[in-house]
Amino acid sequence: MKILVIGSGGREHALTWEFTTSDHDVICAPGNPGMEELARCVPIAVDAHEALVAMARKEGVELVVVGPEGPLVAGLADKLRAAGIATFGPGAAGARLEGSKVFSKQFFAKHGIPTAPFAVATSVAAADTAIAELTAGGEQVVIKADGLAAGKGVVVASTPDEARAAAREMLEARRFGDAGASVIVERRIRGREVSVLALTDGKRLEILPPAEDHKQLLDGDQGPNTGGMGTVCPAWAGAELLGRIAAEILEPTLRGLAADKIDYRGVLYAGVMVDAAGAPWLLEYNCRFGDPETQPIIARMEGDLGTVLAGAARGDMPAGELTWDPRVAVCVVVAAAGYPGAPRTGDVIGGLAPFDDSPALVFHAGTARRGDALVSAGGRVLGVTALGLTVELARARAYEVVAQIDLPGRQVRTDIGLRDPVA
Repeated sequence: MKILVIGSGGREHALTWEFTTSDHDVICAPGNPGMEELARCVPIAVDAHEALVAMARKEGVELVVVGPEGPLVAGLADKLRAAGIATFGPGAAGARLEGSKVFSKQFFAKHGIPTAPFAVATSVAAADTAIAELTAGGEQVVIKADGLAAGKGVVVASTPDEARAAAREMLEARRFGDAGASVIVERRIRGREVSVLALTDGKRLEILPPAEDHKQLLDGDQGPNTGGMGTVCPAWAGAELLGRIAAEILEPTLRGLAADKIDYRGVLYAGVMVDAAGAPWLLEYNCRFGDPETQPIIARMEGDLGTVLAGAARGDMPAGELTWDPRVAVCVVVAAAGYPGAPRTGDVIGGLAPFDDSPALVFHAGTARRGDALVSAGGRVLGVTALGLTVELARARAYEVVAQIDLPGRQVRTDIGLRDPVA
């Protein structure tokens, strides 16, 4: 097939690599320097919807895979489908599951999906009231901006004062702009988080192996939240827990979407907190492949993902196409100086071996070309992903490659994969 991958991050690089291993003809828009080694890149921005539709038509593209959440929330998949182009990714109605925390929490409550008690606030006074009510028994709360905030619109508050300050930053100071015009005040569920991604054609789910993200910037899960500093796949979650997540969260979601007449063809990415009693609680949905979760999932994937996504886009996803390498995959993110606040860009990156010669898969997440030099162009710059028979072996291989990468001021967690493998 001729496949168009929309996006320029590590997730899109991993998808592009996977499609090319099955000999698909891949075009990327706009792509990145790593993707240029595998496919033809066209300099069209992800928000240039009309240009993307016109290019897909002109090229005779048979499948479009939309990587980032922004264009999905803005309705790009709807425009592509209206032009008769098979597209993997939900329309704007379905993408609200990620684009609006208020919509998603109300959806969970409506359809009986286990989620933390919450309140919606559009003013500081309403937020203060909700914080007081939800912390009355000594519990902690989480403050979430309603709209998209690049993975940074969530504050886990240790005290009610911290929660009130976070709500004011969003509602009054507008730290996240219009994305923080409404906030969710949510009781904190304590436990261990797991990411479970499922492909769907709107009727059936193909659940992928679970992954565990490391969201805090620093070792020991310290420091500010980021978009993710590394991942392990498969995660610690066993078959019984995954069965509960499917039965209590993913399947009711699919039924709820159908009941609400939302035609959802894409990824349902569930961020799930598992409490001390082993019960799963849905924190949030993303409406696309995760980053950096996709990188280790793709590294273990065997089979033709392009065929599966094309079937899902048509509403008839094939079963049994994907199998999994028994090894463990570990992804270590190399981030820029200043990330996640104000990442420094333009630093020259050295020490990278050619993609096919490296003992790990090095996926570009935030890179650009400046003349002959490869430079940083985002907060998370590279995702170094390696396979091993054990977590220890995969870690060692990934960190061996990370050690060779030269990026001034880089930030790297040294403990990816060191959590207890059993919850």
